[in-house]
Amino acid sequence: MVVDVTDATFEKEVIKSTIPVLVDLWAPWCGPCRMVGPVVEKLSEKYPGKVKFCKINVDQNPKTAATYKVMSIPTLIFFKGGKAVDTVIGTVPEQVLKPKIDSLL
Repeated sequence: MVVDVTDATFEKEVIKSTIPVLVDLWAPWCGPCRMVGPVVEKLSEKYPGKVKFCKINVDQNPKTAATYKVMSIPTLIFFKGGKAVDTVIGTVPEQVLKPKIDSLL
């Protein structure tokens, strides 16, 4: 399951999470974002209770995108202990994301 977060809920859902978090920063008009979405959704089913998967619409939530200096989307940011520890920009396959997620555990 992928949780929708906003600027208002980001701290509670991501920063204060007790488990690692992958955040997908996206926008509805972004073609590559629509390709990454299903990959993130599929991965979320493989790590239930171990990793939280979130997505945030950068058009509706510009504060979070600015905080993490997101210049292009899709951007995936990996958080552990409330800190951003890794970032992937662009459309990437599951094989690229899985080892990064595993390294958070």
